[in-house]
Formats: sequence, C-alpha cells, structure tokens
Amino acid sequence: MSTLAPTTPPTQAAPPVAAGRRHRVDDWRPEDPEFWRTTGASVARRNLWVSIFAEHVGFSVWSLWSVTVLFLGPEYGIDPAGKFLLTAVPAALGAALRLPYTLAVARFGGRTWTIVSALLLLVPAVPMTVLLEPGVSYSTLMVLACLTGVGGGNFASSMANINLFYPSRLKGRALGLNAGGGNLGVPAVQLVGLAVLATAGAAYPRLVPAVYLPLIVLAAFAAARGLDDIPGARNEPGALREAARDPHTWVMSLLYIGTFGSFIGFGFAFGQVLQLQFAERFPTPVDAAWLTFLGPLTGSLVRPVGGHLADRLGGARVTFWNFVAMAAGASLVLFAARERSFGLYLLGFLSLFVFSGIGNGSTYKMIPAIFRARATAEVDAGRREAAAAQRWAGRMTGSLIGIAGAVGASGGVLVNIAFRQSFLTGGSADAAYVAFIAAYAVCFGVTWLVYLRPGPRRLAGV
Repeated sequence: MSTLAPTTPPTQAAPPVAAGRRHRVDDWRPEDPEFWRTTGASVARRNLWVSIFAEHVGFSVWSLWSVTVLFLGPEYGIDPAGKFLLTAVPAALGAALRLPYTLAVARFGGRTWTIVSALLLLVPAVPMTVLLEPGVSYSTLMVLACLTGVGGGNFASSMANINLFYPSRLKGRALGLNAGGGNLGVPAVQLVGLAVLATAGAAYPRLVPAVYLPLIVLAAFAAARGLDDIPGARNEPGALREAARDPHTWVMSLLYIGTFGSFIGFGFAFGQVLQLQFAERFPTPVDAAWLTFLGPLTGSLVRPVGGHLADRLGGARVTFWNFVAMAAGASLVLFAARERSFGLYLLGFLSLFVFSGIGNGSTYKMIPAIFRARATAEVDAGRREAAAAQRWAGRMTGSLIGIAGAVGASGGVLVNIAFRQSFLTGGSADAAYVAFIAAYAVCFGVTWLVYLRPGPRRLAGV
C-alpha cells in the first residue's frame, strides 16, 4: 500500500521472526512459501485482525458527527446548512491526514503508529463527551467535528501496514478484509447512536462518544499486545513525486472521489437528508436513525464484490458500468424526491451506497493492473528489464493508491457541501442530485475514454 516497500533480506536460513526485541520482526519474507507456511501466515493473521479492530474504531470516531447532528435539536440553534458543515469538516481533515499517516508507518513502525493513532482518537472523543450540551457555541462544535477527522487517517496507515505483511497473491483479500472491517465503523457508530436515541433520548448526545472511550483504549492496548513492527519497511524516495507527475494518478483519483467519496459523503449526510426531505415521516431523530445505518452497512458489505467482479470482467469495465448505475441511482433519487415517493427514494439512495461500495473494490483493482500493463509494454519494447519493470510497477502502484486514497476522501467534503448549498439556495436537495448525476457521467465518460476506448494506446488487462 502507498509508498511503503519492505526490504528483502538475503535468502539465508531464517532466524526467529521476533529475533530482536519483542514485537519487532527482524526477518520477514512473505514471498518465501516455506517461511509463509511455517511462520508468516499466523503472524500476518494476528496483525490483520488487530488492525481491522483498530481501524474500525477509527472509522467510527471519524463518523461520529453523522450521528451527532441528529441530536442537535432547536435548542442548539443550528440550521441545516450549519449541520452539513459539521459533517463536512471531519471528511476534510481525514482526507488531509491520509498521506502523512501512510508515511508514518515506515517512519515509526506499524505497531507504534497504530498505538499512537488509536490514542489520538481520544482528542475529539473526550471533549465531545464533556461539552456536547445545549448552550455550546457553534465554533466549539466546528472544532470538535474537525478533530474527529483524525479517525479518517487511520484507514491509510492501517492499509499501508497490513500491505507489508502479506505476499502479493494474498494482498487483495487481506486488504479487502481490512478495508471492509474499517468501513463497517460507519454503520456501527450509527447503530450506537440509534441505541442511545432509543433508550436515553435525544438530550444525551455525549453518550455516543462516551461509548467509544473504552473501545479506543482497548484498540491501543490490542495494538500494543498484538501488532508487530517491520523495521525493513521504508518510504520509497521520490515515489510520490513520480506518481504525482503521472496522469493516471489523477484519473484514478477522480474515479475514487466518485466511489469512496460518495460512500463516505452519503454516510455522513444520509440521516440529515432523510429528516429534511421527509420531515413529516421523520419528526424525531430516532425515526431517521433506524434507517441511517442501512446505507453504509450495505456499501461496506458489498465492497469485496467489486473486486471479485473486476477479477472476472476487468476493473475498467466494472467501474464504467458501476458509474452508469450510480448516475441511474441518483436520477431515481431525484425523481422520487420530486414525486415525494419515500419507497423509491430509499431504493435509489441504497443503490448509491451499494454501487459506491462496488466501485471502491473495482477502482482499487484497476490501479495495479494499469502499471502491470505499462510495465509489460516497456519490457516488450525493450526499454526496461523485467525485474526493474516489476519494481517500478509496484512502487507506482503503492504511490498512486496513497494519493488516490487521500484525494478520494475529499469527495466526502464535496457531497456535504453540495447538499448544504442546495438546501441554502433552493430549499431542497434537487440541485445536489443533479450535480451528482453530472459527476457520475463525467466519471463513466473518463473511464471509457482512458481505459476502454479501442485504439493502440489502450492498456491491456485493465
């Protein structure tokens, strides 16, 4: 993942995995079948499950304000536009932190950084537990909302770390489990919010972050006990600069805005939009909260399907038709909103979550295929040796994933700003849905032009 690369020691007899201090892996050769069978698989599995839990808690903290805004009734004096800003700023900070969090794994070690990044989740959670009550200023709420963005960075460092533990043939499944387990933090925190609303009521928003205080401490403790550092991991010098100059980096970043950006943006906004579009059907927060978690849940669970379909049919083909389906889903939502048809509206919105999840998987599958195809072409043309081409493809793949992950998360900001402006100017979300339809049309058009259009420059196998 991202710009990290493990150093490969000479193929001599292997010392024990933790030959140095405890939790430090001095010899790690996942591509060696015998090493993997006897030692590596069990160590990697342990690190994966702990990483999934820590990342899951991080995603939940990142998504806290998707629930918290449902508690902010008239006594807080915040209009819908103000609430959409409260759900936009966590997405902005989470996107900004993804690259530095990725680089931190090599700088400090995966175990060490997971402990630190888990404990950083207390920075927003503790003051939210203390300060969330009527009378708190809007500027304070904005600061608290922004601070929850630290949870968005955890995804990048977790993926970068787990990537180091698995051989190439198993990376897809391991990273898919890690990403899916993290994404499930979005519906999980919304279920916690629903439970609080249904039991304690809307007067106690502070109980939602309070639930996560022991889980944050447990995540840090589990990381300290169950994770390992791989000292051989390093940040590839110049890899990010090289990737930033490659046009495919920005094409794939655009497509990832359309998929993951939609998922996280809709996940943050769904509850608010339901209350605003169908106020008569959802007069209280608990009425909306029991539906809010369904979209992120389906989007998280279906993510591996996108990767599986991309393996069978090709990543670009799946991504193209996926964006066509997302444009159709947004069109259905727009039609249902205008016709006041709640059933069609819910169907359309759930389809947006489903296809954003599928697109997450298919776009991730496209990235290594792009550089694999280019490396093969370079070798066939005699411009690179096979080994050098393979190393270049791996370095560029990791760098592109890191950049696309950071840029793509900014889509969560764009979605919430689109809803805010739409309600401010027109009193409804119609303009936002039109903008989403246009954006998905741009995405499927770009996918066809760059990766599917017949011609000599088309990349094979993408």
